[in-house]
Amino acid sequence: ELLQLAYHDSLTRLPNRRLLKDRLGQAVLRARRLGNHGAVLFIDLNRFKELNDTHGHHVGDLLLVQVAQHLRQHLRQSDTAARLGGDEFVVLLEGLGADAAQAARHTAAVAAEIRASLSGEFQFGDIRYRGSASVGFTLFPGTSDDPEQIIKEADRAMYEAKRLTAPGMEPGAA
Repeated sequence: ELLQLAYHDSLTRLPNRRLLKDRLGQAVLRARRLGNHGAVLFIDLNRFKELNDTHGHHVGDLLLVQVAQHLRQHLRQSDTAARLGGDEFVVLLEGLGADAAQAARHTAAVAAEIRASLSGEFQFGDIRYRGSASVGFTLFPGTSDDPEQIIKEADRAMYEAKRLTAPGMEPGAA
């Protein structure tokens, strides 16, 4: 039970930052050794604060649990979905092959599937909430082998994706 508490988020039962960093460190070593790629996707729920402020933290918690379930359903068993805290989630994909372009295409497809999954309507009793998420990703091995730095790169990519999809912005616009 102590190990569960130390390495998993108590609400969603997903791995926490500590376990994610360990798994990512091992994944980077395997990727380098085998000459293939992996990816880290950073997911941020849009308008989550609004849901919490309007309906209370207990409703926000219900959404977080459902998001965790959606992530589990859309990933391979060998992938890792983790909750960093708040409304931030990270997905670790391994074994994406030696071709970086192919790995990027696969990761973009997974990101699109996650966005679509989280863009539906969620219902909590009488409360209906239309969800959406911003997702950014980075491939590894890349410029860094440091798990924390790789997560930061994916986080930056997520903020760029969020900026490009903000109202009034067209994807690819600068």
